[in-house]
Amino acid sequence: MPIGVERLKKRAEFLRVASVRRKWAAPGMVLQAARDKSPGRPDVVRVGFTVTKKVGNAVVRNRIKRRLRAVAQEIIPAHADSGWDFVLIGRAKTKDRKFDELKSDLCTALGKVGATASPRRSAQ
Repeated sequence: MPIGVERLKKRAEFLRVASVRRKWAAPGMVLQAARDKSPGRPDVVRVGFTVTKKVGNAVVRNRIKRRLRAVAQEIIPAHADSGWDFVLIGRAKTKDRKFDELKSDLCTALGKVGATASPRRSAQ
């Protein structure tokens, strides 16, 4: 059964994920992860996206967020374990990195933070 993907939107949610200090930096992105303690969402993963102003102007930052959303939409439902909150932070290299490399970065980061789904669900 595939998991649902929802969005993190409030600043407090982003800060809670950052406060757990479980993260992995890849060339194309930084992944922060935290277990979602709220009851009632057993098959849901929540994902937030952010890019700092150091990376570029609004056009560049929005392009990076669109690329991260596309990668997350492909990878998270198939490879992430349910019950997690993730924040994907865009980096300067995200803009020019190949899409397949971004997908590989996210898969690796999920494994490094311990949020990879069991093999039987990814095989479906």
